[in-house]
This record gives sequence, structure tokens and C-alpha cells, in this order.
Amino acid sequence: MATVIRLARYGAKKRPYYHIVVTDSRNARNSGNVLEVVGKYDPMLARDNEKRVTLKVDEIKAWMAKGAKPSDRVYKFLANAGLVEKRAIPVQTKKHLQSEKTLQKIKDKEAKLAKIAEEKAAAEAAAKEAAAAPAQESADSSAE
Repeated sequence: MATVIRLARYGAKKRPYYHIVVTDSRNARNSGNVLEVVGKYDPMLARDNEKRVTLKVDEIKAWMAKGAKPSDRVYKFLANAGLVEKRAIPVQTKKHLQSEKTLQKIKDKEAKLAKIAEEKAAAEAAAKEAAAAPAQESADSSAE
């Protein structure tokens, strides 16, 4: 039997109140076939209120040792209580940024253009020196 630790909804319409229950994973959310109630969750209370989430730590540890798996929301409650490790937050994709491949292409193109500009500047400098050298030679020969 695959047991799970999950929320079962109670309370009135638009006034939710949840029990944190251990149940068979095949049962419906509010089937009533719960093995044990191991906590309460009242989302109507303020986030900093200590009574918002109440857990029976010993029973939860016992059920997890038996193989019960918590749901995503219950896992967050257990992580905040320090019973399990917090899950790593995955790196979010940044759709507005260019991909690494595109950034590499841009970098390569800039390097290529810089190399061409450097070669062009060197060629112009060499042409100026070549033009200045015959003028120097002609000035030297006319001075003699």
C-alpha cells in the first residue's frame, strides 16, 4: 500500500481549513478513509501566525520511516519545520536574454571585426610610413 501525507479539505465555502492526513494514495482527497491525522493547516491565518500550521512531528517521522511520501505542499510545511531538506530552487530560464550559443556568436563576430579593424589600422600606418619614407629620401637627396 502506497501511503501519502497530504491535505484533506474541511471548512465552509470560501473558508478553507485543512487536515494533514496519512492515507492510501488511491483514496480520494476527502474520502474519510484516513489512517491518521498528523496535523492541521489554516490558510485563513496570517503567515507569521504559529497556529497556521500545526504538525505532530513524532507521528510524521514514524510514517515517513514507514515509507509515506508527502505531497508538494506538505513537503514545504515539513521543510519549514526542519523535518526534511528544502528542495533546491531550479534555475529559471530568462526568456528575454539571448542563448549562450547566440552570445558566443556575437562575441566571435566582435572579435573578428576587431581583428579586421586592427589589421586595417596597421595597413594604414604602414602606408603612411611608406609614403613618408620616399618623401624623406627625396628631401635628403635634394638637400645634398
